[in-house]
Amino acid sequence: MPSFAEKAKELAARAERNSAWRQKDCFNLIPSEATPSLLVKMCEIADPAGRYAEHRSMKGEEVYFYQGTDFIRDVEVECQNEMAAFFGCSDIELRPISGQMANEVVFKGLVKFINRGRAEGQLSRRIRLVFNNELIYGGHLSAQPMGALFNYVDEDPATGKEQVVNFPVRKDNPYKPDLERLAGILESHKPELIIFGKSMFLYREPVKFVADIVRDWKERPVLMFDMAHVLGLYGAFQAPFEEGADIVTGSTHKTFFGTQRGVVAGNIPKGSPLRPLWIEIKGRAFPGSTSNHHLGTLLGLLMASYEMNAFKEPFQKQVQANARALAQALHAHGIPVEGDPADGYTETHQVIIRVKSFGPGMEIARRLETGNVLTNYQALPDDATFLESSGIRLGVQEMTRFGMVEKDFDTLAGLMADIIIRNKPAGPDVARYRKSFLTMGFTLPPAEALPLAARVLASVIPESGYAAQFADNLRRAAGA
Repeated sequence: MPSFAEKAKELAARAERNSAWRQKDCFNLIPSEATPSLLVKMCEIADPAGRYAEHRSMKGEEVYFYQGTDFIRDVEVECQNEMAAFFGCSDIELRPISGQMANEVVFKGLVKFINRGRAEGQLSRRIRLVFNNELIYGGHLSAQPMGALFNYVDEDPATGKEQVVNFPVRKDNPYKPDLERLAGILESHKPELIIFGKSMFLYREPVKFVADIVRDWKERPVLMFDMAHVLGLYGAFQAPFEEGADIVTGSTHKTFFGTQRGVVAGNIPKGSPLRPLWIEIKGRAFPGSTSNHHLGTLLGLLMASYEMNAFKEPFQKQVQANARALAQALHAHGIPVEGDPADGYTETHQVIIRVKSFGPGMEIARRLETGNVLTNYQALPDDATFLESSGIRLGVQEMTRFGMVEKDFDTLAGLMADIIIRNKPAGPDVARYRKSFLTMGFTLPPAEALPLAARVLASVIPESGYAAQFADNLRRAAGA
């Protein structure tokens, strides 16, 4: 049986090989992923990674239940301020550790909110009716009854099914809502919660259209936007708070530059009848859903929020331009692209391709992986199930950060066409092309970032001289 040292050495070697393959040989086009910067990664392994900082509001004061937390308390407050500036909103809750948990925190908080005035002895109730995007039309899993909405929405006693109504979609473009039908459905159903946002996300959501309809209702619904996929495009793609949304949720590691966490953002003014909802959301974040909220990734998120606020506009502009360039290039190379060509096929970081004529989506995704292009097979609106997916979902956010611009995606689209259409073993060609895009942008350049990263690591493993040795090794590896 191998010793601990032998197993540790082997695992380190396997991790090194996997990292080298994904970071140096592959084009990552998975729309829900992104490589954090070196500075963000270094923050993730700093001392807070092993600590606790439980806290809650008690009698108007924020009370912390562990000592040694002054630094991470300041980090959390500063990160709230940075993200509030990013969104242009009043409130930020950072303790959810995933986008799905962020959604569940809101659902729990809303159930508490709607039951706050019930009479003594009266049973609590669930959310009466929820409006969302249907899963097969791109709706996010965490906004479905089978996901984070589970047990928080009423059931129809006649059918036993959850009281969920889906946004109607256009017949000519199922990736866009049918606004004419939407107005009538809203009026007839009077939902208590409306959830915007998708995981297959090409176009804007009708936030302002809906907000204008429900504004004068006697009991208007809560408007929530799950921006998990497009969080880093806030403002350039869509600004839900300006359009009338009350709550924005999301994961912080897709188009946003962060670590893998979740966030709830609120813009409910003091004095609003909905203001108590924010208090309930905070209470459901802690103690309702978290104890330790992963303080290493919180520190990394603060660094990432610095980066995002510094480079927001050029990054967002390049992502949207690159997505349209990839879509047009794939179409030119003979691969069908979903969406409307008049709109450039997409308004986000995502591109959806239809590959059914070349093979099942699952098979094509595996073929692309063998060719060093990482993607995500996806059921399209006319597919029966996800097991019969005829689509592939692509995202340009990570490779944009590694320096790709519009013209570069034409070359990549040609390599993808070789793999998809001609079943050509293009992996070596793809790996060679990836070598042109190894330096991450929209952050500090390596010469400035490496000494900072070395200092953080040296504080965790403070052997004499290690920081200098580590910095030298990094510079050689990066070619700096």
